[in-house]
Amino acid sequence: MSDVNAVELTIFIVFFALVTVMGFAAARWRRGQTLMHLDEWGLGGRSFGTFTTWFLLGGDLYTAYTFIAVPAAVFAGGATGFWALPYAAIAYPIVFLIGPRLWSVSHVHGYVTTADFVRGRFGSKSLGLAVAVTGILAMMPYIALQLVGIQAVLTVIGVKGSGLAKDLPLLIAFALLAAYTYTSGLRAPALIAFVKDALIYLVIIVAVIYIPTKLGGWGHIFDSAQASLAKPNPATGKPSGSLITNDMTHWAYGSLALGSALALFIYPHTVTGALASGRRDVIKRNAALLPAYSLLLGLLALLGYMALASPDVAGAVKAAKNPQLAVPMLFDHVFPSWFAGVAFAAIGVGALVPAAIMSIAASNLFTRNVYKEFFRPDASPAEQTRVARLVSLLVKVGALVFVLAFDKTLSINLQLLGGIWIVQTFPSLGLGLYTRWFHRWALLAGWAVAMVYGTLTAYDQHSPAQRHFAQSTADVPFLHHTAYIALTAFVLNMVVVLVLTAILRVFHAPDGTDETRAADYLADADDPGVRDLPELVAE
Repeated sequence: MSDVNAVELTIFIVFFALVTVMGFAAARWRRGQTLMHLDEWGLGGRSFGTFTTWFLLGGDLYTAYTFIAVPAAVFAGGATGFWALPYAAIAYPIVFLIGPRLWSVSHVHGYVTTADFVRGRFGSKSLGLAVAVTGILAMMPYIALQLVGIQAVLTVIGVKGSGLAKDLPLLIAFALLAAYTYTSGLRAPALIAFVKDALIYLVIIVAVIYIPTKLGGWGHIFDSAQASLAKPNPATGKPSGSLITNDMTHWAYGSLALGSALALFIYPHTVTGALASGRRDVIKRNAALLPAYSLLLGLLALLGYMALASPDVAGAVKAAKNPQLAVPMLFDHVFPSWFAGVAFAAIGVGALVPAAIMSIAASNLFTRNVYKEFFRPDASPAEQTRVARLVSLLVKVGALVFVLAFDKTLSINLQLLGGIWIVQTFPSLGLGLYTRWFHRWALLAGWAVAMVYGTLTAYDQHSPAQRHFAQSTADVPFLHHTAYIALTAFVLNMVVVLVLTAILRVFHAPDGTDETRAADYLADADDPGVRDLPELVAE
């Protein structure tokens, strides 16, 4: 601890304390009669407008993954790391197509989770359970990625050591996050998101203007990055990457973009943020406004090249064998200590907001689609909320297991691992919003086959640093190309679904009951039949 930068640590702690206070105070912000109802604790009262939803979804989607993982991928491999930019461009038209329909049917029927909708649409508890379990599983590595971001910042500030001394600050951050999430529910990250986004915009604008002046300009940055990426990797003997994609990376780049676009809006945390909005058109407006964050994402990715252009930073990151330290070390090296502290606070707060939303989303899934569906069908709203609060704590513990058990040298793999799983729910959720032709048994079989294939294939990926789950791309069977495992598994999923559905329809296999109607998918807040927020009476 003797190497701790006191100025950076102090500023980081001050901002961390500020958002912690805001997290607890959020329990009284726009509060209903009681928080002991999932519509209130888990969905913020279903009343957020365009402005609040924009910040909430922005804080939800652009996370420590943005600040740490994407630049780390660019630092390690060059242009391939920019797949996150086209994925955002592809994703928002998909959001526009499925988001408003999901909002409408959820408000008509009081659905809280994606699994609620799937169970109601296809009349299948088993399919609903599959979607719920997948969502919970996918949240674990994604939450872990947020904690990895905080850990990277603390490491660069100088909070090091071994055993408990090394992990204690992370455990404290986890405990505070867990406490105010438990107390305030979705209102906590919604309120903190205002601070988080303001900090991130401030830091990135300063970074793209100030850092190039310290590194010899953009021309020197790109030339230095290209030279560094062209050097052979000691582990493979091949160049680490290049400034543009090549024949070896085209498939990986495109499939990562498309697969991630399919995943974006069916993640439980993004659906939770969307269902918290008060009107259908709020989703449409945000689908049009949120691409503004994609500009921010592109600028952040360039930080990976900036880190390569600084010999001191690049040498230190490579010596640590940890690309995720690229941005924190760059900030520490280039910025004065006081502003580096502000930048580290932006990363830390940027990790807290999505981690809170993700844990809430996972706990909603467990409470509604496991506990209530199979164990306590008559559970009162207050009982459901109590269970959700407790499960939100357990989810964070599960994320800590990912942090401690997995190699974190390329933390973007944590996010992509979750994507492999969650994309397999797209047929029942994304396509289910438009058609019920797919048979429930076929959807369940396709999901199971794809989950097994995707998980085993990801497990088999190794690197010099990690024996399993080392990357999220693999060779596509019979095509001899490397692609994102999620997309390959999705294609397999759809083949199974289409073939089995055709067979089951021919034999008139019993189908479940659809509790939705065509008009439900177009309903808005003022329409007859849209369910008002239930009367919330404290118990």
